[in-house]
Amino acid sequence: MFMMREFCVFSLCVFLLIVQSSHGSEIIEGKEVKPHSLPFMALLKIKTPACGGTLIDPKWILTAAHCKKIKKVVLGVHSIKAKETNSRQVLNVKKRYPHPSYDKKKDVNDLMLLQLDKPAKQTGTVKCLKLGNSIKDPKAGSTCLVAGWGKTERKKMSDVLMSVNVTVVDRKKCNSYDYYNNKPVITDSMICAGSNGKNRADTCQGDSGGPLLCNGVLVGVTSFGKGCGEIKKPGVYAFLTPSHLTWIKKTMNGGAM
Repeated sequence: MFMMREFCVFSLCVFLLIVQSSHGSEIIEGKEVKPHSLPFMALLKIKTPACGGTLIDPKWILTAAHCKKIKKVVLGVHSIKAKETNSRQVLNVKKRYPHPSYDKKKDVNDLMLLQLDKPAKQTGTVKCLKLGNSIKDPKAGSTCLVAGWGKTERKKMSDVLMSVNVTVVDRKKCNSYDYYNNKPVITDSMICAGSNGKNRADTCQGDSGGPLLCNGVLVGVTSFGKGCGEIKKPGVYAFLTPSHLTWIKKTMNGGAM
């Protein structure tokens, strides 16, 4: 079934991983990254870890709109369980700005900005990943990188930050009968990326909101998928289109649309 790649809160404060419209989950067939080699990665928490995000400015995190109710942002994390007192920064979320045209039924515009209550300090383990003025739409067959603390093949959230290379899939192919069959429609504001036809590279629950990096550039945000690691059901990412970049910059400049 479709799933948002986030961890959701249910009654009795029980946190369960939910498979809805596969919004960012665990990294499938990935490897542990070198500690703090992705210093812009953010671990987003409600009471427990729920999603990932990217520090794009000292006071702003970019994540997925379906990652609701995020209260805290932890930066400088490699191992969730480790203390890492010398590297971590824990910041509160001052305000959430989901994209005004986010449609959870169609999974379009699945982007959200989190304004922090105070600026993050840029250190050796915490750094911003600046957005460019324009972002090139990655071609089908190109290789990109995804990362997160989401579920892995062991069906549990990873303690350490994981990453994997994913292959971009043509949108027409991704909408075909054997893939998503237009349910939902993969639009020009989305990127399909996953298996190269042989491996099972993918994101999974808990990876929602994390970055899609192509040639070191942030081009998308982990949004959804069907299952985790299915060769013909690649992960789907919100593509940072020109209109999305305009919204991000206006919001950060105090002109939320």
